[in-house]
Amino acid sequence: MTDSLSHLLEHKIVAIIRGAKPQDVVKIASALNDGGVKNIEITLNSPDALSAIKEVSTELGDQVLVGAGTVLDPETARSAILAGAKFILSPTVNTETIKLTKRYGAVSIPGAFSPTEILTAFENGGDIIKVFPARLGASYIKDIRGPLPHIPLLPTGGVSLDNIQEFEEAGAVGFGIGSSLVDTNREITHAYLQELTQKAKAYVAAVNGITKGGKLHENY
Repeated sequence: MTDSLSHLLEHKIVAIIRGAKPQDVVKIASALNDGGVKNIEITLNSPDALSAIKEVSTELGDQVLVGAGTVLDPETARSAILAGAKFILSPTVNTETIKLTKRYGAVSIPGAFSPTEILTAFENGGDIIKVFPARLGASYIKDIRGPLPHIPLLPTGGVSLDNIQEFEEAGAVGFGIGSSLVDTNREITHAYLQELTQKAKAYVAAVNGITKGGKLHENY
């Protein structure tokens, strides 16, 4: 688990693949990997999600870290881990899911919002706490870190290329990014996959503080 946690903290961006057709998931994950995004979350409310996790883990497991998202209970967490998920994300705090995840050696990332929920999730074993939704902005992360600076926070739901640097400056250890990065409503064509790789590169550049003329690249 330590290696997986270190990988998450090093690469920071967690790309969320939600609702993709099973035959497209490896293509999407490969395009993200080519763009430098090394943490891939496949949500379990996607079609045939467990098979997709297994396939990505088999095909790209030496290049990216694969996790399962929208995990609501320990039984589902176990199934995802057995399929190859190295980290488990939830939209809420379910202490039994956290315990099961840790028991199986995976990284636990429960979702919380209020300071009380965030502290409860951390005290019950959450390795990183997903602040969800993060639409109050980076100032909320900064406010939370005032009294709770020891808790690693991963804002999700509201992070975009326009504000990711603000979240990083506020102290976030990582960023969950969904439709602003991976739009599964679009047809997954070769052109789209090329565009996705360029967009992934832009996000990685933003996290690494790479700008041009004081403004982030947006040519993708």
